[in-house]
Amino acid sequence: MSEAAASRRAAELAARASYGRLVALLAARTRDIAAAEDALADAFAAALRHWPQRGVPANPDAWLMTAAKRTLLNAARHDNMRTAASGEVERRTINRLSDTEQAMIPDERLKLLFVCAHPAIDAAARTPLMLQTVLGLDAARIGAAFLIAPATMGQRLVRAKAKIRDAGLRFTVPEPEAMPERLGPVLDAVYAAYGAGWDGLGGDDAAVNGLGEEAIFLGRLLAELLPDAPEAKGLLALMLYCEARREARRDLSGRFVPLADQDARLWSAPMIAEAERLLTAASRAGQFGRYQCEAAIQSVHVQRPIEGSVNHRALLTLYDLLAAHAPTAGILVARAATLLQAGDPAAALAALDTLTGQERIATYQPYWATRAHALRATGATAAARNAFHKAAGLATDPAIRAWLLAEAAGTA
Repeated sequence: MSEAAASRRAAELAARASYGRLVALLAARTRDIAAAEDALADAFAAALRHWPQRGVPANPDAWLMTAAKRTLLNAARHDNMRTAASGEVERRTINRLSDTEQAMIPDERLKLLFVCAHPAIDAAARTPLMLQTVLGLDAARIGAAFLIAPATMGQRLVRAKAKIRDAGLRFTVPEPEAMPERLGPVLDAVYAAYGAGWDGLGGDDAAVNGLGEEAIFLGRLLAELLPDAPEAKGLLALMLYCEARREARRDLSGRFVPLADQDARLWSAPMIAEAERLLTAASRAGQFGRYQCEAAIQSVHVQRPIEGSVNHRALLTLYDLLAAHAPTAGILVARAATLLQAGDPAAALAALDTLTGQERIATYQPYWATRAHALRATGATAAARNAFHKAAGLATDPAIRAWLLAEAAGTA
């Protein structure tokens, strides 16, 4: 590998591992997320210029933090020249950034997550804002995850960052009485980050690869920080159930393997056991929660090796409960898929038809894949092939795209 390639790789790894930590630490002191992101972007650009000639530093994070701090200080001096208060502005900025060398402290990211969940921030922007500022996803990828146009998402994010800066929102974990209102969007962001890594929304982007591990790490922090919050445990259990199956999602040739066809011997028994313990502990609170319910659905699936089949009646009961509380496109499509797997393709199509015409559904790949399978099961082969091709065109994972095209070719 050339020196330039090695330097670029080092910068990519730093972006993947440390972007959220560095932005959180910078923004915690300046209370200006946009400025922190711009400073860090300049630092990465400087790394790509200097590291190939001078070598990758022993501590890339410290180098990036120093470069970003320098950018912020220079900006403070520039602003101060217009206000004739240079000494005071620089002194305050230095004081605010004096402890940023503690770049491995994860609590700063948690603080930033809760800042982004502040009631003063537009509710529709809270989770996307966390994905961008803490986990480094861009507006296009966030828009894809939420089925929203990138330009619209970008505008929401800009307004949200300006609100945090102008209102001077405190970078602290909220008081217990304020926690319930803010916890939901934080959990949503962590799960959306896990989903982005799981679904391969980042492609070959090193800043996105590994998001699953990052999300589970943050999920563990939240569960530890909030031992009395059952939904924090529910989310962690849900992610662990899914992560336990990661090795079974591809065969030895790298081809996609759907859940029903996976070799359960490849599932991680320790992860499943931990997830079961977490779900049991969460259920003791006696409070319904979306993530506890989704984790319970995954718990039904992992019983297949023990019971010899999947309990579709239990799945439908859980999906009905979930849809009553959170009727999102993803949940409603998953419920339709369960109807199909239970042997009722007509009911599955009827459920999908209630979503037809919605703007977001037009570009939602799982909808088209589920519709394709349901159409094929009813004998509508031509329509099924068209739906398989539509789903394949929307797939971001090459292995899933190849599987869908093979399903289309095998539909006669």
